[in-house]
Amino acid sequence: MSRSAHPAGPRYADVIPEGHYSAPPADLNVLDPKVWAQTVTRDPDGVVTVGGLAVTRLAEEFGTPAYVLDEADFRARARAWRSAFGADADVFYAGKAFLSRAVVRWLHEEGLNLDVCSGGELATALSAGMPADRIAFHGNNKSSDEIHRAVSAGVGRIVLDSFQEIVRVAHIAESLGKRQRVQIRITVGVEAHTHEFIATAHEDQKFGIPLAGGQAAEAVRRALQLDGIELIGIHSHIGSQIFDMSGFEVAAHRVVGLLKDVRDEHGIELPEIDLGGGLGIAYTSDDDPREPHEIAKALTEIVSRECEAAKLRTPRISVEPGRAIVGPTAFTLYEVGTIKPLDGLRTYVSVDGGMSDNIRTALYDAEYSVALVSRTSDAAPMLARVVGKHCESGDIVVKDAFLPADVAPGDLIAVPATGAYCRSMASNYNHVLRPPVVAVNDGEARVIVRRETEEDLLRLDVG
Repeated sequence: MSRSAHPAGPRYADVIPEGHYSAPPADLNVLDPKVWAQTVTRDPDGVVTVGGLAVTRLAEEFGTPAYVLDEADFRARARAWRSAFGADADVFYAGKAFLSRAVVRWLHEEGLNLDVCSGGELATALSAGMPADRIAFHGNNKSSDEIHRAVSAGVGRIVLDSFQEIVRVAHIAESLGKRQRVQIRITVGVEAHTHEFIATAHEDQKFGIPLAGGQAAEAVRRALQLDGIELIGIHSHIGSQIFDMSGFEVAAHRVVGLLKDVRDEHGIELPEIDLGGGLGIAYTSDDDPREPHEIAKALTEIVSRECEAAKLRTPRISVEPGRAIVGPTAFTLYEVGTIKPLDGLRTYVSVDGGMSDNIRTALYDAEYSVALVSRTSDAAPMLARVVGKHCESGDIVVKDAFLPADVAPGDLIAVPATGAYCRSMASNYNHVLRPPVVAVNDGEARVIVRRETEEDLLRLDVG
């Protein structure tokens, strides 16, 4: 990632090392389509619109902060993933990225399956009408109650994450008179090029059963001996926000190697493999994500090649895009409050939200873009840090970006690519109310997750 110091500030390079942030764009009023939802544009007055609606109108009607989601964009991305993999593969939307009953209905209508990882996500899916056989249930520590509910509902697969869970799921399924379809999640020892906390296929972490040392092979032996479960395949997930396909190539090689060992030892060929998700999106103009058809072509070719070399029938492939579908479809709309210029450093621009609606910057050192959206400006660019209203110095939304030097209290600014993991990870820190999710489509807007109220907070406080 190529970055350079701001040309106007002689002290910038001393305070922020070169290579930490990009030079300002040529025109701050231009919205990079790579990081914004598909229907986002500016109207003749310079106000940003989405789905034909001005953000000024959305702010007036729904307040700020608010997550604004482009439904047409969401559906288009879901269709693109479904189309890219075709009828011979399965696309499971990873609900952890963002889940609501409206999203479940969209997924159902667009022909996608759904991956859930908690009882709450399962309840949301079932309440919105997703057929249980199109649901996969994940998680490294599923409770007996969660497993019981999943098996009772008839979920299409449960992804087993430990030796204890193999026995637990089998026992619960037998007690219910069922035979539950399962996959075994393995860790293949691939270090994805991503943040430590979202790299999930190296051995030193909580997910899956290691391939190393024969543990995964032993898990397969145990699963095949139990009547309550039907082992249908192997699951692997190497991380999140990944742009480089080489990690998937190594993972597929090792997963297929395990399938070959299973055939040689047990005389069966498992019919499915799930390569997980984790494909990256553009948070800034420097990011360069792949299109779904490119990803599908690469993954299917990798698996076919490895299976041909191992003299195996090519199994049915599953993938789990979450961020890649919902991430680019939404932006967070804020109102500017306090502005604090620090001479020779940067300007702190405070907004009416913060780490309670987007924890990713603090948690993962994530980078985001930002734009003035309630008007255009011809002012010179200034290096800004967008911060929230919480009592934490780490309450940062956008670490270093450029805004017009005339940005003022009352202006609306927006941070794009916040559809994934922002509302899902939102909190009530400082008893701040979580924002609504407003879906916009073809000139109409509706709340699909309402804004929290003080009554919501107090209702849980029974002291």
